[in-house]
Amino acid sequence: MRGAGYPHAVRPDSSSTPRRPAPAAPRPAGRLLVVSAAMGAGHDTVAAELVRRTRERGGDATVVDVLTLLPYGLGAGLRHFYRGSVRHFPWAYAALYRLFLRPGPGRRPGGTPLARLAGSRLSELAAGTGADVVVPVFHLGAQLTGHLRARGLLSVPSAVLVIDFVPHRQWLHPGNDQYLCLTEEAARAVRRDTGAPARTCGPVVDPAFRAGAAGAERWRRLFDRHAPGRTPVLLASGAWGVASRPDATVRLLARHGFLPVVLCGANETLRRELSRVPGALALGWVTDMPGLLHAARALVDNAAGQTAVQALAAGLPVVGHRPIPGHGADGVRAMAALGVSEAAGDDAGLLAALRRLTPEGPARRARVTAGHALFRDDPVGLALALARTARGAGPGRR
Repeated sequence: MRGAGYPHAVRPDSSSTPRRPAPAAPRPAGRLLVVSAAMGAGHDTVAAELVRRTRERGGDATVVDVLTLLPYGLGAGLRHFYRGSVRHFPWAYAALYRLFLRPGPGRRPGGTPLARLAGSRLSELAAGTGADVVVPVFHLGAQLTGHLRARGLLSVPSAVLVIDFVPHRQWLHPGNDQYLCLTEEAARAVRRDTGAPARTCGPVVDPAFRAGAAGAERWRRLFDRHAPGRTPVLLASGAWGVASRPDATVRLLARHGFLPVVLCGANETLRRELSRVPGALALGWVTDMPGLLHAARALVDNAAGQTAVQALAAGLPVVGHRPIPGHGADGVRAMAALGVSEAAGDDAGLLAALRRLTPEGPARRARVTAGHALFRDDPVGLALALARTARGAGPGRR
Protein backbone atom coordinates (compact mmCIF):
# COMPACT_ATOMS: atom_id res chain seq x y z
CA MET A 1 0.00 0.00 0.00
CA ARG A 2 1.29 3.47 -0.90
CA GLY A 3 1.98 5.93 1.88
CA ALA A 4 -0.16 9.04 1.62
CA GLY A 5 1.72 11.93 0.04
CA TYR A 6 4.72 9.74 -0.89
CA PRO A 7 4.43 8.54 -4.47
CA HIS A 8 6.26 5.50 -5.84
CA ALA A 9 5.81 3.62 -2.54
CA VAL A 10 8.55 5.61 -0.81
CA ARG A 11 7.85 5.75 2.94
CA PRO A 12 9.27 8.30 5.32
CA ASP A 13 11.95 7.26 7.80
CA SER A 14 12.18 8.53 11.34
CA SER A 15 13.46 11.93 10.13
CA SER A 16 10.61 12.29 7.62
CA THR A 17 13.15 12.53 4.77
CA PRO A 18 12.64 10.35 1.69
CA ARG A 19 15.37 7.81 1.09
CA ARG A 20 17.34 8.20 -2.10
CA PRO A 21 17.89 5.18 -4.34
CA ALA A 22 21.24 3.46 -3.79
CA PRO A 23 23.76 4.64 -6.40
CA ALA A 24 24.61 2.20 -9.14
CA ALA A 25 27.95 0.44 -8.75
CA PRO A 26 30.57 2.40 -10.72
CA ARG A 27 31.86 0.81 -13.88
CA PRO A 28 35.50 -0.27 -13.47
CA ALA A 29 38.05 1.97 -15.15
CA GLY A 30 38.61 -0.77 -17.70
CA ARG A 31 39.39 -4.44 -18.06
CA LEU A 32 42.47 -5.84 -19.76
CA LEU A 33 43.07 -9.35 -20.98
CA VAL A 34 46.87 -9.68 -21.09
CA VAL A 35 48.24 -12.45 -23.33
CA SER A 36 51.62 -13.57 -22.00
CA ALA A 37 53.81 -16.69 -22.19
CA ALA A 38 56.03 -18.47 -19.68
CA MET A 39 59.11 -18.23 -21.87
CA GLY A 40 61.61 -17.27 -19.20
CA ALA A 41 60.23 -14.66 -16.80
CA GLY A 42 60.30 -11.43 -18.81
CA HIS A 43 56.87 -11.64 -20.46
CA ASP A 44 55.14 -12.63 -17.23
CA THR A 45 56.94 -9.86 -15.32
CA VAL A 46 55.58 -7.30 -17.78
CA ALA A 47 52.12 -8.87 -17.58
CA ALA A 48 52.12 -8.65 -13.78
CA GLU A 49 53.07 -4.98 -13.91
CA LEU A 50 50.21 -4.28 -16.34
CA VAL A 51 47.82 -5.94 -13.90
CA ARG A 52 49.15 -3.86 -11.01
CA ARG A 53 48.83 -0.60 -12.95
CA THR A 54 45.32 -1.42 -14.16
CA ARG A 55 44.11 -2.17 -10.65
CA GLU A 56 45.78 0.98 -9.38
CA ARG A 57 43.56 2.87 -11.82
CA GLY A 58 40.47 1.16 -10.43
CA GLY A 59 40.18 -1.34 -13.27
CA ASP A 60 40.96 -5.03 -13.49
CA ALA A 61 43.06 -7.34 -15.62
CA THR A 62 43.39 -11.03 -16.32
CA VAL A 63 46.53 -12.76 -17.60
CA VAL A 64 46.48 -15.82 -19.84
CA ASP A 65 49.46 -17.83 -21.04
CA VAL A 66 48.95 -18.24 -24.78
CA LEU A 67 50.91 -21.51 -24.68
CA THR A 68 48.22 -23.06 -22.48
CA LEU A 69 45.59 -22.22 -25.10
CA LEU A 70 47.30 -24.33 -27.76
CA PRO A 71 45.93 -27.88 -28.12
CA TYR A 72 47.76 -31.21 -28.15
CA GLY A 73 50.49 -30.07 -25.74
CA LEU A 74 52.00 -27.82 -28.42
CA GLY A 75 52.61 -24.99 -25.96
CA ALA A 76 54.66 -27.07 -23.58
CA GLY A 77 56.57 -28.50 -26.52
CA LEU A 78 57.45 -25.04 -27.79
CA ARG A 79 58.66 -23.98 -24.36
CA HIS A 80 60.88 -27.04 -23.92
CA PHE A 81 62.29 -26.71 -27.43
CA TYR A 82 63.14 -23.02 -26.99
CA ARG A 83 64.69 -23.50 -23.57
CA GLY A 84 66.76 -26.46 -24.72
CA SER A 85 67.90 -24.63 -27.83
CA VAL A 86 69.11 -21.44 -26.17
CA ARG A 87 70.75 -23.40 -23.33
CA HIS A 88 72.45 -26.20 -25.19
CA PHE A 89 72.16 -25.62 -28.96
CA PRO A 90 72.29 -21.86 -29.62
CA TRP A 91 73.14 -22.53 -33.26
CA ALA A 92 69.71 -24.18 -33.61
CA TYR A 93 67.93 -21.14 -32.20
CA ALA A 94 70.00 -18.86 -34.45
CA ALA A 95 68.83 -20.87 -37.48
CA LEU A 96 65.21 -20.74 -36.26
CA TYR A 97 65.46 -16.99 -35.81
CA ARG A 98 66.80 -16.50 -39.32
CA LEU A 99 64.02 -18.67 -40.75
CA PHE A 100 60.98 -17.40 -38.84
CA LEU A 101 61.76 -14.22 -36.94
CA ARG A 102 64.52 -12.06 -38.43
CA PRO A 103 63.28 -8.58 -39.40
CA GLY A 104 63.63 -7.43 -42.97
CA PRO A 105 62.22 -8.09 -46.43
CA GLY A 106 61.62 -11.45 -48.00
CA ARG A 107 58.99 -14.15 -47.58
CA ARG A 108 59.39 -16.44 -44.61
CA PRO A 109 57.04 -18.73 -42.71
CA GLY A 110 54.77 -16.99 -40.21
CA GLY A 111 53.25 -17.92 -36.88
CA THR A 112 49.60 -17.35 -37.78
CA PRO A 113 48.79 -21.03 -38.59
CA LEU A 114 50.01 -22.04 -35.13
CA ALA A 115 48.35 -19.10 -33.37
CA ARG A 116 44.94 -19.68 -34.92
CA LEU A 117 44.75 -23.05 -33.12
CA ALA A 118 44.10 -21.03 -29.95
CA GLY A 119 41.65 -18.63 -31.59
CA SER A 120 38.32 -19.87 -30.27
CA ARG A 121 39.63 -20.23 -26.73
CA LEU A 122 40.98 -16.67 -26.64
CA SER A 123 37.75 -15.24 -28.07
CA GLU A 124 35.75 -17.05 -25.41
CA LEU A 125 38.10 -15.86 -22.70
CA ALA A 126 37.85 -12.24 -23.85
CA ALA A 127 34.07 -12.44 -23.73
CA GLY A 128 34.00 -14.31 -20.43
CA THR A 129 36.24 -11.82 -18.63
CA GLY A 130 34.44 -8.78 -20.03
CA ALA A 131 37.70 -7.45 -21.43
CA ASP A 132 37.65 -4.00 -23.02
CA VAL A 133 40.99 -4.56 -24.76
CA VAL A 134 43.36 -7.48 -25.31
CA VAL A 135 47.06 -6.74 -24.76
CA PRO A 136 49.54 -9.34 -26.07
CA VAL A 137 53.03 -9.10 -24.55
CA PHE A 138 54.33 -12.16 -26.42
CA HIS A 139 54.74 -12.40 -30.16
CA LEU A 140 52.58 -15.51 -30.65
CA GLY A 141 49.79 -13.67 -28.86
CA ALA A 142 50.19 -10.78 -31.32
CA GLN A 143 49.79 -13.20 -34.24
CA LEU A 144 46.68 -14.62 -32.59
CA THR A 145 44.93 -11.30 -31.90
CA GLY A 146 45.84 -9.95 -35.34
CA HIS A 147 44.34 -13.03 -36.97
CA LEU A 148 41.15 -12.80 -34.91
CA ARG A 149 40.66 -9.06 -35.39
CA ALA A 150 41.25 -9.23 -39.14
CA ARG A 151 38.46 -11.82 -39.43
CA GLY A 152 36.02 -10.18 -37.03
CA LEU A 153 36.37 -12.99 -34.49
CA LEU A 154 37.48 -10.79 -31.59
CA SER A 155 34.98 -8.12 -30.60
CA VAL A 156 37.34 -5.85 -28.65
CA PRO A 157 40.51 -4.11 -29.90
CA SER A 158 44.03 -5.44 -29.53
CA ALA A 159 46.97 -3.32 -28.35
CA VAL A 160 50.23 -5.23 -28.77
CA LEU A 161 52.93 -4.29 -26.26
CA VAL A 162 56.24 -5.09 -27.99
CA ILE A 163 58.81 -5.68 -25.24
CA ASP A 164 61.78 -6.18 -27.61
CA PHE A 165 63.98 -3.31 -28.80
CA VAL A 166 63.83 -4.80 -32.30
CA PRO A 167 60.33 -6.05 -33.26
CA HIS A 168 60.92 -9.26 -35.17
CA ARG A 169 58.51 -10.56 -37.77
CA GLN A 170 56.39 -12.64 -35.41
CA TRP A 171 55.34 -9.53 -33.48
CA LEU A 172 53.87 -8.08 -36.66
CA HIS A 173 50.33 -8.66 -37.92
CA PRO A 174 48.36 -5.94 -39.75
CA GLY A 175 45.13 -7.05 -38.09
CA ASN A 176 46.07 -5.60 -34.71
CA ASP A 177 44.54 -2.23 -33.81
CA GLN A 178 47.61 -0.66 -32.22
CA TYR A 179 51.23 -1.35 -31.30
CA LEU A 180 52.96 0.06 -28.21
CA CYS A 181 56.74 0.04 -28.54
CA LEU A 182 59.85 0.65 -26.46
CA THR A 183 61.29 3.26 -28.81
CA GLU A 184 60.25 5.51 -31.68
CA GLU A 185 62.63 3.56 -33.94
CA ALA A 186 60.69 0.38 -33.17
CA ALA A 187 57.36 2.15 -33.68
CA ARG A 188 58.46 3.41 -37.11
CA ALA A 189 59.47 -0.11 -38.12
CA VAL A 190 56.08 -1.46 -37.04
CA ARG A 191 54.18 1.24 -38.96
CA ARG A 192 56.29 0.58 -42.06
CA ASP A 193 55.87 -3.19 -41.98
CA THR A 194 52.21 -3.50 -40.90
CA GLY A 195 50.47 -0.23 -41.68
CA ALA A 196 48.98 -0.39 -38.18
CA PRO A 197 49.16 2.54 -35.74
CA ALA A 198 52.19 2.34 -33.46
CA ARG A 199 53.08 4.52 -30.49
CA THR A 200 56.08 4.79 -28.19
CA CYS A 201 55.53 4.09 -24.51
CA GLY A 202 58.95 2.90 -23.34
CA PRO A 203 59.71 -0.10 -21.10
CA VAL A 204 57.25 -1.40 -18.51
CA VAL A 205 58.97 -1.64 -15.12
CA ASP A 206 57.74 -1.64 -11.54
CA PRO A 207 58.26 1.84 -9.97
CA ALA A 208 60.34 0.20 -7.23
CA PHE A 209 63.25 0.00 -9.67
CA ARG A 210 63.25 3.76 -10.23
CA ALA A 211 62.85 4.64 -6.55
CA GLY A 212 65.66 4.47 -4.04
CA ALA A 213 65.75 0.80 -3.10
CA ALA A 214 65.52 0.07 0.62
CA GLY A 215 67.27 -3.29 0.18
CA ALA A 216 70.40 -1.90 -1.45
CA GLU A 217 72.34 -1.58 1.81
CA ARG A 218 71.84 -5.25 2.63
CA TRP A 219 73.34 -6.19 -0.71
CA ARG A 220 76.27 -3.83 -0.21
CA ARG A 221 77.07 -5.48 3.12
CA LEU A 222 77.00 -8.89 1.41
CA PHE A 223 79.38 -7.64 -1.29
CA ASP A 224 81.78 -6.21 1.30
CA ARG A 225 81.83 -9.48 3.23
CA HIS A 226 82.43 -11.49 0.09
CA ALA A 227 85.09 -9.29 -1.55
CA PRO A 228 85.97 -6.11 0.35
CA GLY A 229 86.91 -3.14 -1.79
CA ARG A 230 85.94 -4.67 -5.14
CA THR A 231 83.46 -3.05 -7.53
CA PRO A 232 80.31 -5.22 -7.86
CA VAL A 233 79.23 -5.89 -11.45
CA LEU A 234 76.15 -7.96 -12.24
CA LEU A 235 76.12 -10.57 -15.00
CA ALA A 236 72.66 -11.42 -16.33
CA SER A 237 71.71 -14.82 -17.71
CA GLY A 238 67.90 -14.65 -17.64
CA ALA A 239 65.43 -16.74 -15.71
CA TRP A 240 66.78 -19.92 -17.29
CA GLY A 241 70.44 -19.16 -16.62
CA VAL A 242 71.50 -18.96 -20.28
CA ALA A 243 74.89 -17.42 -21.03
CA SER A 244 77.81 -17.88 -23.39
CA ARG A 245 81.06 -18.82 -21.61
CA PRO A 246 80.04 -17.23 -18.30
CA ASP A 247 82.98 -18.80 -16.48
CA ALA A 248 85.43 -16.99 -18.78
CA THR A 249 83.69 -13.64 -18.18
CA VAL A 250 83.61 -14.23 -14.43
CA ARG A 251 87.32 -15.07 -14.31
CA LEU A 252 88.16 -12.04 -16.45
CA LEU A 253 86.32 -9.63 -14.15
CA ALA A 254 87.67 -11.16 -10.96
CA ARG A 255 91.21 -11.01 -12.33
CA HIS A 256 90.87 -7.28 -13.01
CA GLY A 257 89.58 -6.18 -9.62
CA PHE A 258 85.81 -6.47 -10.03
CA LEU A 259 83.36 -8.55 -8.00
CA PRO A 260 81.35 -10.54 -10.60
CA VAL A 261 77.85 -11.16 -9.25
CA VAL A 262 76.13 -13.69 -11.50
CA LEU A 263 72.34 -13.90 -11.79
CA CYS A 264 71.84 -17.60 -12.48
CA GLY A 265 68.04 -17.58 -12.32
CA ALA A 266 66.59 -21.04 -11.90
CA ASN A 267 69.69 -22.77 -13.28
CA GLU A 268 71.08 -24.40 -10.17
CA THR A 269 73.74 -26.25 -12.14
CA LEU A 270 75.17 -22.96 -13.39
CA ARG A 271 75.08 -21.48 -9.89
CA ARG A 272 77.05 -24.41 -8.44
CA GLU A 273 79.63 -24.27 -11.23
CA LEU A 274 80.26 -20.55 -10.94
CA SER A 275 80.32 -20.67 -7.14
CA ARG A 276 83.56 -22.60 -7.47
CA VAL A 277 85.26 -19.76 -9.38
CA PRO A 278 87.47 -17.78 -6.98
CA GLY A 279 86.22 -14.25 -6.42
CA ALA A 280 82.76 -14.81 -7.90
CA LEU A 281 79.38 -14.51 -6.21
CA ALA A 282 76.79 -16.71 -7.94
CA LEU A 283 73.16 -16.10 -7.01
CA GLY A 284 70.11 -18.24 -7.56
CA TRP A 285 66.62 -16.80 -7.91
CA VAL A 286 66.60 -13.22 -6.58
CA THR A 287 63.42 -11.75 -5.10
CA ASP A 288 64.84 -8.28 -4.33
CA MET A 289 65.99 -7.17 -7.77
CA PRO A 290 65.47 -3.43 -7.12
CA GLY A 291 67.79 -3.53 -4.13
CA LEU A 292 70.39 -5.56 -5.99
CA LEU A 293 70.41 -3.25 -9.01
CA HIS A 294 70.78 -0.18 -6.81
CA ALA A 295 73.70 -1.78 -4.96
CA ALA A 296 75.71 -2.77 -8.07
CA ARG A 297 77.76 -0.48 -10.32
CA ALA A 298 76.99 -1.96 -13.76
CA LEU A 299 75.14 -4.76 -15.53
CA VAL A 300 76.78 -7.02 -18.12
CA ASP A 301 73.80 -8.06 -20.22
CA ASN A 302 73.34 -10.67 -22.96
CA ALA A 303 69.72 -10.36 -24.06
CA ALA A 304 68.43 -6.74 -23.94
CA GLY A 305 65.46 -8.09 -22.03
CA GLN A 306 63.63 -7.23 -18.85
CA THR A 307 66.71 -7.26 -16.61
CA ALA A 308 68.35 -4.69 -18.89
CA VAL A 309 65.42 -2.26 -18.77
CA GLN A 310 65.08 -2.74 -15.02
CA ALA A 311 68.73 -1.72 -14.76
CA LEU A 312 68.06 1.37 -16.87
CA ALA A 313 65.19 2.32 -14.56
CA ALA A 314 67.45 1.85 -11.53
CA GLY A 315 70.13 4.11 -13.02
CA LEU A 316 72.56 1.22 -13.57
CA PRO A 317 74.78 1.40 -16.69
CA VAL A 318 74.39 -1.56 -19.05
CA VAL A 319 77.11 -3.16 -21.16
CA GLY A 320 76.13 -5.77 -23.75
CA HIS A 321 78.58 -8.66 -24.05
CA ARG A 322 78.37 -12.11 -25.67
CA PRO A 323 74.64 -11.82 -26.43
CA ILE A 324 72.49 -14.85 -27.04
CA PRO A 325 71.76 -15.29 -30.77
CA GLY A 326 68.78 -13.86 -32.56
CA HIS A 327 66.68 -11.33 -30.70
CA GLY A 328 69.33 -10.99 -27.95
CA ALA A 329 72.06 -9.90 -30.35
CA ASP A 330 69.68 -7.61 -32.25
CA GLY A 331 68.52 -6.01 -29.01
CA VAL A 332 72.02 -5.46 -27.64
CA ARG A 333 73.02 -3.71 -30.87
CA ALA A 334 69.86 -1.59 -30.85
CA MET A 335 70.39 -0.47 -27.24
CA ALA A 336 73.93 0.60 -28.05
CA ALA A 337 72.78 2.48 -31.17
CA LEU A 338 70.25 4.36 -29.04
CA GLY A 339 72.99 5.42 -26.64
CA VAL A 340 71.36 3.79 -23.60
CA SER A 341 74.06 1.12 -23.26
CA GLU A 342 77.42 0.07 -24.65
CA ALA A 343 78.21 -3.03 -26.66
CA ALA A 344 81.53 -4.72 -25.91
CA GLY A 345 82.75 -6.84 -28.79
CA ASP A 346 85.58 -8.49 -26.88
CA ASP A 347 87.11 -8.79 -23.42
CA ALA A 348 89.20 -5.63 -23.81
CA GLY A 349 86.09 -3.68 -24.78
CA LEU A 350 84.19 -5.03 -21.77
CA LEU A 351 86.91 -4.01 -19.32
CA ALA A 352 87.25 -0.58 -20.92
CA ALA A 353 83.50 0.03 -20.72
CA LEU A 354 83.28 -1.05 -17.08
CA ARG A 355 86.25 1.10 -16.08
CA ARG A 356 84.58 4.06 -17.74
CA LEU A 357 81.04 3.52 -16.42
CA THR A 358 81.40 2.16 -12.88
CA PRO A 359 82.98 5.28 -11.28
CA GLU A 360 80.97 8.45 -10.82
CA GLY A 361 81.61 10.83 -13.68
CA PRO A 362 80.25 12.28 -16.95
CA ALA A 363 80.19 8.95 -18.83
CA ARG A 364 78.12 7.26 -16.16
CA ARG A 365 75.75 10.22 -15.80
CA ALA A 366 75.20 10.37 -19.55
CA ARG A 367 74.24 6.69 -19.73
CA VAL A 368 71.90 7.00 -16.74
CA THR A 369 70.19 10.05 -18.21
CA ALA A 370 69.75 8.36 -21.59
CA GLY A 371 68.30 5.26 -19.96
CA HIS A 372 65.80 7.21 -17.89
CA ALA A 373 64.64 9.09 -21.01
CA LEU A 374 63.27 5.84 -22.48
CA PHE A 375 60.46 5.71 -19.92
CA ARG A 376 57.65 7.79 -21.39
CA ASP A 377 53.95 6.82 -21.32
CA ASP A 378 51.93 4.28 -19.40
CA PRO A 379 50.81 1.54 -21.83
CA VAL A 380 47.77 0.80 -19.66
CA GLY A 381 46.45 4.31 -20.25
CA LEU A 382 47.10 4.01 -23.99
CA ALA A 383 45.39 0.61 -24.18
CA LEU A 384 42.34 1.82 -22.24
CA ALA A 385 42.14 4.94 -24.44
CA LEU A 386 42.02 2.63 -27.46
CA ALA A 387 39.19 0.70 -25.80
CA ARG A 388 37.21 3.88 -25.15
CA THR A 389 37.65 4.97 -28.76
CA ALA A 390 36.45 1.58 -29.95
CA ARG A 391 33.37 1.72 -27.71
CA GLY A 392 32.53 5.19 -29.01
CA ALA A 393 32.91 4.07 -32.62
CA GLY A 394 30.48 1.19 -32.15
CA PRO A 395 30.75 -2.23 -33.80
CA GLY A 396 33.37 -2.88 -36.41
CA ARG A 397 37.11 -2.95 -36.81
CA ARG A 398 39.10 0.25 -36.24
